[in-house]
Amino acid sequence: MTTFDLENRYLFIDGVGGVKATPGGAAFWRTVGENPDAAGTLVTVGTGEGDWPHWEMHPEGEEVLVLLEGSLHLTFEHPDGRRESFDPEPGATIIVPRGVWHRAERQRGVRMLFITFGAGTTHRPVA
Repeated sequence: MTTFDLENRYLFIDGVGGVKATPGGAAFWRTVGENPDAAGTLVTVGTGEGDWPHWEMHPEGEEVLVLLEGSLHLTFEHPDGRRESFDPEPGATIIVPRGVWHRAERQRGVRMLFITFGAGTTHRPVA
């Protein structure tokens, strides 16, 4: 059995029963656009403080967020312009629907599990 920390090693789930581990961290994110596996399902654990510097949207699939530790304010912006906000407690699971812009703010000591179908992921600046 192989064990590792999802903050330092990420997993790609191929949708047909396979799992592939890859080195994570800043180097991974710098080249994520060049990684063909990133269009599939990516599993990571991330930490955070403060506000995300952008909005994010996944047009091809839903994203699962599990707040492991800390606190944050999460906002969804739906395609019809409607906004929805959450202040989850540790242990909460949030499903971000496909095509919904989302952003975390006021993160304090956040440690979160991300399960993301990454095909077409896009970002936009905070207005």
